[in-house]
Amino acid sequence: MTLGVPVDENQEREGLVLALDVGTSSIRAALYTEDARELAQTQARTPTNINRTIEGGAELDAEEAVEQVTRTIDAALALSNAQPNPIETVAVSCFWHSLLGVDDEGRAVTPVLGWADTRAVSEAEELRLRLDERRAHARTGALFHPSYWPAKLLWLKRARPEIYNRVSRWMSFGEFLSLKLFGKAQSSVSMASGTGLFNLRSCRWDEELCRELNLSSEQLPVIAETDKAFNLLSDEYARRWPGLRDARWFPAIGDGAANSIGAGCTSPQFLALMIGTSGAMRLMFEGEPPINLPRGLWCYRADRRRVIVGGAISDGGGLWAWMNEALRLNLDEAEREEALLSMEADAHGLTVLPFWAGERSTGWRAAARGAIIGLSMHTRPLEIMRAAMEAVAYRLALIAEALFEFAPHSSIIASGGALHASRAWAQIISDALGRQLLITGAEESSSRGAVLLALEASDKIKSFGEGHGVTCERVIKPDMIRHTIYQKARQRQQQLYERLIEDKER
Repeated sequence: MTLGVPVDENQEREGLVLALDVGTSSIRAALYTEDARELAQTQARTPTNINRTIEGGAELDAEEAVEQVTRTIDAALALSNAQPNPIETVAVSCFWHSLLGVDDEGRAVTPVLGWADTRAVSEAEELRLRLDERRAHARTGALFHPSYWPAKLLWLKRARPEIYNRVSRWMSFGEFLSLKLFGKAQSSVSMASGTGLFNLRSCRWDEELCRELNLSSEQLPVIAETDKAFNLLSDEYARRWPGLRDARWFPAIGDGAANSIGAGCTSPQFLALMIGTSGAMRLMFEGEPPINLPRGLWCYRADRRRVIVGGAISDGGGLWAWMNEALRLNLDEAEREEALLSMEADAHGLTVLPFWAGERSTGWRAAARGAIIGLSMHTRPLEIMRAAMEAVAYRLALIAEALFEFAPHSSIIASGGALHASRAWAQIISDALGRQLLITGAEESSSRGAVLLALEASDKIKSFGEGHGVTCERVIKPDMIRHTIYQKARQRQQQLYERLIEDKER
């Protein structure tokens, strides 16, 4: 359980914030003070269950996921019964890029299709043939890829026409949650910007793509203003949570935006690096999206004022967990870390393409799959794990190089459960990038970021960019000799990528 900082008993009875972080691996809830400090022993956590299918599906049952969220709120409120201060605000972070459809009665008629669902590969290719992807990328910040709504919608229309035709409205899980709790489904700019169907400059649904997909505005969520909040729970949930009856609930924001804010990466001075189930590097700034966005990167919004440019990989902590289970190392955490740290850089003779869940940044080839080349009778399981960890670091280095074009002198703030769990992996990434990593002391950066954005929107704080940084838990400095070794290994990985992935598409 994450430990926060208890409220001073002598301070004024200020309001509290309930933070919800709806992720693809778990749902977390905890209480925060109005200076964004998590209260000790108020965090509840519920694991989620993504159904992965052999053909590339990654689905959640929408109604079951809502029930998991509400049970997590129940648990957090039970843990916080001793708190005398009222909960005045609810802040929500939710995984980006999900899609589901509801009928006229607000019932889910599709599962929640997650960002890792790759079944729309052919539809993404078709969109590239039908439309100018470069122009769409400049408007929406997203390429044509199965992670985003346009390809998902085409796939559903063709593969599940009987279900598609029953849908009255399309939304992400964040909006579905508010629909269930309040009877209204409004989208934050942040969540809408991660759909690939949102014009980043006009902050409206993209007219050209909607026309191409035969979508009307009535089929899509209303875009909420930054300070818009829900104030009236349905009777069922008002009875269930009397302590939340008068709270202001803000629409969900994208988990990547929340993570950057919570990690203190709110200006070009800092790059956010995160490894959770997946991995990402992001740069946040105030203003308009870049006119010339590199193809390897995406661009979304945190709100109407702030833009996020970055790249994401589909295999991060998820691949690390898969390796732990599949390789059956029979080592406890301390033994595994000691063994990994003792290994030399790229000394295993292996080259890994870390695309177990397909590729997003920087090549955006969703049909790509993982590969391990160089296995021999002498290869040890731990060497395979180390090679996979290094391989992920090389893909992050590609993203970093593109982002350094925007902010060449920025410091890298790193967060995420996988990095907190593995000092070895943090060192590998630092060595691969040739840059120092500042590991944040905030383990729940996404929850904290949602809290800060809600506090700013409700005028509780002037700006989350002023005086709300996080402490640095430790500094990881790169070994430049290993960096040189990793640069050569990156070239070898890229050559394999071009032979196996790019040649396959020709």
